Amino acid sequence: MSIRLLITDDHSVVRKGIRTLLEDEADIQIVGEATDGDEAIELIPSLKPDVMLLDITMPRMSGIEVAKVVAQRYPEVRVLIFSMHNNPDYILNAVQNGAAGYLLKDTSEDEILRAVRAVATGDLYYPTSASSVIIRHLVLPNTSRRNREQEPTAETGPPGSLWNKLTPREEQILTCLTEGMSSREIADRFDISPNTVANQRASIIRKAGVKNTVDLVRLALKERKNPTDN
Repeated sequence: MSIRLLITDDHSVVRKGIRTLLEDEADIQIVGEATDGDEAIELIPSLKPDVMLLDITMPRMSGIEVAKVVAQRYPEVRVLIFSMHNNPDYILNAVQNGAAGYLLKDTSEDEILRAVRAVATGDLYYPTSASSVIIRHLVLPNTSRRNREQEPTAETGPPGSLWNKLTPREEQILTCLTEGMSSREIADRFDISPNTVANQRASIIRKAGVKNTVDLVRLALKERKNPTDN
């Protein structure tokens, strides 16, 4: 079954370039284009995209605002930010408002394809530069603060924490997810199959009581403990 893709960018040259790049891929169907966020949101009910490739800087509504609305109204649609801005504030706002991935516009064709396919299957996709920003600004401050506030339980996290409900392997996989790694990358790291990773991720999502990977990572970052290497 093909991935239904909606391209949202106010520059026609960018939209045309993405269409040219992706339209010959057998597993990707470009179902429409939008020139701004309002139009994109209006098109979702009729086009039913699986993934929205979304620019940040647009008239009327920014891409961040669009991502937030889509996450609230259409959680089944995966938002992949496609931006010229390699700025920590943009990256962090994208994560916090439900984006499943973040790519720069000078990204290679292969990486764009990997990102679209990854987020369509429920993964997050943040390249190394973006992942380091997320860890530095969201994970490490939360860990340090939690260690200061709850020093007696720093090893295990607060009572009832998601991290305390996980097996050692699930803990490793969740840590990788918070770093923006795809299922394939996690499978390669631990020498297991992508199906095993998918099953483990589904188990973690059930234990967390959330709907998808984006909500899972948000919760994991919020309740972050210092995971031990097992």
